[in-house]
Amino acid sequence: MLMPHPDAMTAESRADDAGVPVSVRIRERLRAARKRFHANDNIADFIQPGELDQLLEEVTDKMQAVLDSLVIDTTSDHNTEDTARRVAKMYLKEVFAGRYVKAPTITEFPNAEHLNELMIVGPITVRSACSHHFCPVIGRLWIGVMPNEHTNVIGLSKYARLAEWIMGRPQIQEEAVVQLADLIQEKTQPDGLAIVMEATHYCMAWRGVKDMDSRMINSVMRGVFLKDANLRREFLSLIPRHVAPQ
Repeated sequence: MLMPHPDAMTAESRADDAGVPVSVRIRERLRAARKRFHANDNIADFIQPGELDQLLEEVTDKMQAVLDSLVIDTTSDHNTEDTARRVAKMYLKEVFAGRYVKAPTITEFPNAEHLNELMIVGPITVRSACSHHFCPVIGRLWIGVMPNEHTNVIGLSKYARLAEWIMGRPQIQEEAVVQLADLIQEKTQPDGLAIVMEATHYCMAWRGVKDMDSRMINSVMRGVFLKDANLRREFLSLIPRHVAPQ
């Protein structure tokens, strides 16, 4: 039996995809691989070259439908005539880019000097959006690392890049900090890792109770930070007092 030429199969596949929304094709790949695609998951491995631009066009159309349903005149109102595309671009390529692009390239170096003293990075400004209302979550985080002779050393700015990649998705703060801890643990393999995050949630400040002063503070402690109370106290004492226990 003769098999179709690979080029013919590609052309046939493209013909089969004609008229199928790109979001549907991406979801089908995820489901076929039995991969979840929750709001705070990265799905870059399932997006083919050129599809992010197609997705931008699809989201623009859908966002225009939302504006129409909100009874907003985007035809004669010069302020909103291109709002659908601006919002689509903001979601896909800015505030939620951490879902659609691969992790930043991080150069890792061996711990040649056998550093084994507490290192703290921060404050790192973080920006995200809550999964419930897509309202902004803006705050700061501090990262404490206790290296060992086998720990991979990464540049200070790289911690901020990793944080931006994780936070650049619809998130729940408690889950975001755990995701970031898992990623840094994987990249550096330290003896201990500690992260404290403090953020304002605009789902409280902008809607609901409209409380502008409330913040959420949470932490993740791994390895020696979890086991050694003195080390944990040292880390907390070296970050600003309003996020350390009184």
